Amino acid sequence: MVTTRYDLSRSELAELLEGEPRYRVDQVWDGLHTQHREPAELTNVPKALRSAIEELLPPGLTPIKEVATDHNKTIKQLWQLVDGHLIESVLMHYRDRSTVCVSSQAGCAMACSFCATGQVGFDRHLTTGEIVEQVVRAAQRSGDRRVSNVVFMGMGEPLANFDNVWPAIERIHDDLGIGARKITVSTVGVVPGIERLSRQELPVSLAVSLHSANDRVRSRIAPINRTYPLRKLAEALHSYRRAKNRRLSFEWAMMAGVNDSETAARELAAFVRPLNAHVNLIPLNPTPGFSTPGTDLELIHWFRDLLESFGVNATIRSNRGTDIDAACGQLRAEQQVMLRGKPQRQKA
Repeated sequence: MVTTRYDLSRSELAELLEGEPRYRVDQVWDGLHTQHREPAELTNVPKALRSAIEELLPPGLTPIKEVATDHNKTIKQLWQLVDGHLIESVLMHYRDRSTVCVSSQAGCAMACSFCATGQVGFDRHLTTGEIVEQVVRAAQRSGDRRVSNVVFMGMGEPLANFDNVWPAIERIHDDLGIGARKITVSTVGVVPGIERLSRQELPVSLAVSLHSANDRVRSRIAPINRTYPLRKLAEALHSYRRAKNRRLSFEWAMMAGVNDSETAARELAAFVRPLNAHVNLIPLNPTPGFSTPGTDLELIHWFRDLLESFGVNATIRSNRGTDIDAACGQLRAEQQVMLRGKPQRQKA
């Protein structure tokens, strides 16, 4: 596997640049991370060293396609990794913040039935550098607007790739300067990962893709529930709250006839209230591999009001980018169809 631009730690970069004074290593590190510059733009570094860095540390992400909507407020980017696999990230500008949604894996092994990534399957874990580089590229693309928030809600299950995701979070916090409380890790319910997360020092936010509070239904749409059913998930989340004293949030993609009934609302309320958590109701992005339609907006509003009557704080997430295949994995799936039968980049 090729070592790419953000794969090295600071000490590893110093080893690579052995013979250079320490301040040069700091200039290169800070230029790449704090200033989000390309090696050729490191004007405080000798030209020969800039050229060497470009040769020794090639970028890990090659842009394949970019699509934008909402007057350039939502920008979805498709990247090719050095071994030919494809991943996605999404930059979203709001009035008070700019958020990048990053991938943690190429593909996903969780096989959630409604998820475009889960329908394609799993390729491999992303490296720490490939994760960090998505944030740097978003910062470059954002221009004068600072990327203030990072959410691990792109392709893949972050807690299944903990050994690469957590060092990326530390780098995003320590070197890119994004606060821990502005970093959100989303999981479909990998209990051992939640337990590991609770032991880390940085108080990042945790979101859980729940989608059903009924074991039978959840096991059907999110197979991870067969391994870690709701009882085990609840125990892990209670432990996380005690360790971190952070409010949890739950994601609930609204699926017609699956999880939008009064019974579903009562089950959700019973699960969420003891955790004092917030619920994000998400209009379902359509995907070719999932025939169940999303709940219509009027019923979503009814469901939210019902939850609030049960004592649950719930909001409806703005559904941005449906017209640009914003559901995670859709842009990649479309591109793979286009690439079928055509040569891709040589694997390392």
